[in-house]
Amino acid sequence: MWGLLPCQAQAYTIFVSSEKDNTITVIDSEKLQVTNKIKVGRRPRGILVTHDGKYLLICASDDNRIDVMDTKTLKVVRSLKSGPDPELFVLHPSGNPLYIANENDNQVTVLDIEKNIVVAEVPVGVEPEGMGVSPDGSVMVNTSETTNMAHFIDTKTHKLVDSVLVDSRPRFAEFSSDGRMLWVSAELGGTVSVIDTETRKIVKKIEFKVPGLPKETIQPVGVRLTRDGSRAFVALGPANRVAVVNTDTLEVEKYLLVGQRVWQLAFTPDEKLLITTNGNSNDVSVIDVEGLKVVKSINVGRAPWGVAVGP
Repeated sequence: MWGLLPCQAQAYTIFVSSEKDNTITVIDSEKLQVTNKIKVGRRPRGILVTHDGKYLLICASDDNRIDVMDTKTLKVVRSLKSGPDPELFVLHPSGNPLYIANENDNQVTVLDIEKNIVVAEVPVGVEPEGMGVSPDGSVMVNTSETTNMAHFIDTKTHKLVDSVLVDSRPRFAEFSSDGRMLWVSAELGGTVSVIDTETRKIVKKIEFKVPGLPKETIQPVGVRLTRDGSRAFVALGPANRVAVVNTDTLEVEKYLLVGQRVWQLAFTPDEKLLITTNGNSNDVSVIDVEGLKVVKSINVGRAPWGVAVGP
């Protein structure tokens, strides 16, 4: 099946965190094969590749730290302060600082990753998780699962400037590439709120209906938007589907069947592939973005959670 797709312009490295194995699985994006598994800190969840591609940052949640892995040598070279129970994080567009959600402490930690110094601790709602930053770096957003809000924070003052009430248990926040819209998924609410970032008003709550599935199984988590702004992809948890949303109409175009309990999503840098982590089937699904079809599943560690793609 993979051989029918256009050739990759470049091979990338896919990293997947497995929270029950305490590992990072390494996958070659061209061969779509596992090439390595690396032991890291306990309960790795959120992961990201630094903007220069040199390092993979890993939320080692049960060790209360951020592990830093060299993407070439695949060795953990240092650890960073994180605050308690880091779950998700996001880098400022400049590459520094790092904004970290501390789920058990109801705060966002702002960390200078070069100096490994905590710059600020920002109180937010209960059980913070989702983290997003505007393309211009002026605003950071955190979602609090129990408070059911998206909190807007000024990145210069580290002050909370606004909060928007969304549906139950918001898990992820993603800005559009032009910064005009913020997409916030609500796991138990079963919706994605699209928020105008200037007025901070909800433009629309997108609902999902998969034929044959009860409403309670549809639990939106990860969200990714294409750079051209034409489509959004939403992981629907135990519905085992990724929803494809037209961003002009804000209507669902298609549902793609993937693995069990699809959680997080990541594009390859050329946006030819979208990788999903499937926590209950212990695999990732590979989606051909142009063809809107699943082309392969790859077994990884137990309970895959986060996914990131680097050089």
